[in-house]
Amino acid sequence: MSGFLAGLCVAVLPLLAAGFWLGRRTARPENLGGLGTPVEHATFETLHTASLAAPPLRAGLTGETARRSARRLRTLLGTDALCLTDQDTVLAWDGIGEHHRAEIMDRLGGPLETGRGEAFRLRCDEPDCVLRWAVVAPLTVDDRVHGTLVACAPRESAVLVRAAGEVARWVSVQLELADLDRSRTRLIEAEIKALRAQISPHFIFNSLAVIASFVRTDPERARELLLEFADFTRYSFRRHGDFTTLADELHAIDHYLALVRARFGDRLSVTLQIAPEVLPVALPFLCLQPLVENAVKHGLEGKTGKSNKSHISITAQDAGAEALVVIEDNGTGMDPDRLRRILTGEVSPSDGIGLSNVDDRLRQVYGDDYGLVIETAVGAGMRITARLPKYQPGVHSAGRLPRQ
Repeated sequence: MSGFLAGLCVAVLPLLAAGFWLGRRTARPENLGGLGTPVEHATFETLHTASLAAPPLRAGLTGETARRSARRLRTLLGTDALCLTDQDTVLAWDGIGEHHRAEIMDRLGGPLETGRGEAFRLRCDEPDCVLRWAVVAPLTVDDRVHGTLVACAPRESAVLVRAAGEVARWVSVQLELADLDRSRTRLIEAEIKALRAQISPHFIFNSLAVIASFVRTDPERARELLLEFADFTRYSFRRHGDFTTLADELHAIDHYLALVRARFGDRLSVTLQIAPEVLPVALPFLCLQPLVENAVKHGLEGKTGKSNKSHISITAQDAGAEALVVIEDNGTGMDPDRLRRILTGEVSPSDGIGLSNVDDRLRQVYGDDYGLVIETAVGAGMRITARLPKYQPGVHSAGRLPRQ
């Protein structure tokens, strides 16, 4: 989060400076129709134009995003023509003089290789063309040149050179944020794959073994469990959407618990208390099931004799702007210091299935204030609380999978 804020500051400060400079150039004592001083008006126009150019760039540097942002960027610079390029071609041209495309690409070898800006005179045989100079500013992400911003003007200008450099740095920040968004998406996908790999080996083996044990003695029961297994694995290994609904996640948990109860019989009892109004809340896919699996593991392992029975409670309550989900077991619990080291990645999470993964994903999606709250001690069971905002920008459920 701090890196994002730093990037935002780097992105905005040059634009504020540009707006202030433009305002000072045109400053007069009178107000402009209630919009404030000329300085304030110019600053607003600059920031407004930048805000319109930013969304396309947050998708990366492509022909489409370059086309959608080029006009706004040319407005920021106030130049006659502007183009955005990648390493090989002009992605978008806005303004006059588009016949200079080939000439400009021929001159970009140096800036693309060194990452340094450059200005050069344009050659032109068109009698009506007023463009005589081009200013090249590289677009870099992580010290790698991805392309260039080229501003064209009738005459050489040191101010245009500096302004093009500032705007190119702002564009580079947007491209870097786009790269971070892609990295975050890849990370979430990798974490979901890790959860699937973590769930599947022991759970699939045990479930199939239980189903096989009923094939001869109770074929109808075996059939029901096989359908539960099919529904659970279909949900767990689905391919679309980073988010699901609380209703769908609880539905998958119900399939999972049916298979677990078939294995452990009356050793495991489960209580669910769900408020209907929180069922549509969107949350990260496979977010609660690992917590229930953790409760099963710690609720049953290490318990012998009369104390070998385990109880798991799952509640989901309406808490105003949030849904409050609590998963509690009366199992063996865990040493709090060991739990802390699992969540911080200092030790292997083998004793806390999915806890660190789910905690990380909740913090990535909702912020650090929304990590798991875990209360436990050795021999005292475990209580896990997850707070889920009912509404969060960018968090939308992909919807329920159709039954096959």
